[in-house]
Amino acid sequence: MNVDRIRELCLSLPGTTEQIQWGDNLVFKVAGKIFVIATLAAGGRFSFKCPEETFYELTELPGITPAPYLARAHWVLIDPAACRLRPGEVERLLRQSYDLVVAKLPKKTQAALQGQKRKTPI
Repeated sequence: MNVDRIRELCLSLPGTTEQIQWGDNLVFKVAGKIFVIATLAAGGRFSFKCPEETFYELTELPGITPAPYLARAHWVLIDPAACRLRPGEVERLLRQSYDLVVAKLPKKTQAALQGQKRKTPI
């Protein structure tokens, strides 16, 4: 999955914003909380949050490692050149990361996001 598809998918989720941070990283946030980080450098690696049990399952697969600095919070780093996950599975995991972050937001913020429509279907 390339950065353009990741960007398209993330921006389709309600309340998502994007910005460049830390040099060459495209960061996707909901209510100011990060849920996906994609590098703009060659290779197109990207990171996202996942549930604890999924974290351990994913890091057993080729091309997926614990994300530097974020592994303690169950973030994984995917190297698309070595990862064998199907695009549909990656899309599901990115949506799951969004959902995990939204679930930790205040109820009022969650309600406001639920009222927003997706920009494009996933």
